Amino acid sequence: MSEEKNSNEIEEIIQEDENDKTEHYCYLCRRPESVTGKMLTLPNNIYICPDCMQRTLDSMSQGQFGFIDARNMDLDNMDISKIMGDLQGMQPQPALKKKKKEKKEKQELSLTDIPAPHKIKAMLDEYVIGQDYAKKVMSVAVYNHYKRVVTNTMDEIEIDKTNMLMIGPTGSGKTYLVKTLARLLKVPLAITDATSLTEAGYIGDDVESVLSKLLQAADNDVEEAEHGIIFIDEIDKIAKKQNTNSRDVSGESVQQALLKLLEGAEVEVPVGATSKNAMVPLTTMNTKNILFICGGAFPNLEGIIKKRMMKKTSIGFEADLKDRFDKEKNMIANVTNDDLREYGLIPEFIGRLPMIFTLEGLTKEMLVEILKKPKNAILKQYQKLLELDEVKLEFDDGALEAIAEKALEKKTGARALRAIIEKFMLDIMYEIPKDDSIGRVTITRDYIENHGSPMIQLRDQ
Repeated sequence: MSEEKNSNEIEEIIQEDENDKTEHYCYLCRRPESVTGKMLTLPNNIYICPDCMQRTLDSMSQGQFGFIDARNMDLDNMDISKIMGDLQGMQPQPALKKKKKEKKEKQELSLTDIPAPHKIKAMLDEYVIGQDYAKKVMSVAVYNHYKRVVTNTMDEIEIDKTNMLMIGPTGSGKTYLVKTLARLLKVPLAITDATSLTEAGYIGDDVESVLSKLLQAADNDVEEAEHGIIFIDEIDKIAKKQNTNSRDVSGESVQQALLKLLEGAEVEVPVGATSKNAMVPLTTMNTKNILFICGGAFPNLEGIIKKRMMKKTSIGFEADLKDRFDKEKNMIANVTNDDLREYGLIPEFIGRLPMIFTLEGLTKEMLVEILKKPKNAILKQYQKLLELDEVKLEFDDGALEAIAEKALEKKTGARALRAIIEKFMLDIMYEIPKDDSIGRVTITRDYIENHGSPMIQLRDQ
């Protein structure tokens, strides 16, 4: 009798496919299959656990719906066709699929995917104003770097990578250039700050944290991260400290620790953390194909350059005047490796950054162009915001020049533009939603200079 009972139960249970990783819930008690065991499958994908089915049958045999102890009842002779008919109109509880991590399809990088240098520069021109020399240098360096990554060797000649050092005043677009470049090339990018790096064993981030951020940007895909770009900003802050008796834990020692990363080495990197400890898993990354771009403002570097260029004596007929180079606008473009070494960078560090180039300080004309020409220019952003209120915003040429002049006075480069515009647009953005009759607002030079109000034009009735 027990053998026949077991065979009947096996026939009633629909065997699920081994590859179907779903978990069903009982329609009555809502318990999952992992708790109740195999369930009975009824029409319309209704699943009933053995306990609920037995209790239901027991209740119906007594002419009432209730739960009674009928564990000793003989289920073999029960006719469940009526029960199945009653349950056909019920809405089934959908089976919950167990979550699986979707693996992204890896796209192999090929030479056809790498845009030519002139195309890279053209894409940068849409977002970054000026700095033509810097954009040309970066376009060629990145193009050659990824050709090297794809081909690995060329006629058995191994190609060395070209790390870069960007020098330019604050607000000239160093970080923005790198961000735009990585977005256009669709490669992992990690932007880190050298000021937080310290010698191993001291409070602060170890140099391996630079690679940890790149690994996070690549969703912990080591192979993808090994083809990424790392931008280390404020690199001038790890220069050797001059005339100090305290231990320099964030200067020369950090430069020495960065040497192996720049050159290319197998490095153990903490996953999901910035420092190594016993609780953090480690993975190994090869930095051979990672492009490093370092950037810094290098304040007071111009003084070192002037000192080197003043070779002649300041006494006599052919003497150089001390103020000869005071009016030089782009003095930093004359930088050499010797100037950087005197600034505080060690020779080994400079040698691993073979491509050194400078960015120009922004002029009044460049600031005006930055306001209106890029795809995501600040003025276009405000015009889009007011378009949502059906108001047209315009800036006349005098207003743009006045904004640029005020930005030059702040000496913080393009960063000053948004602060100035935010200040003068505050009242406009506050007042315009009050009046539905306003159709056009024109910002004038007088308004920027606090001598008047913006020109307001009403809508045509």
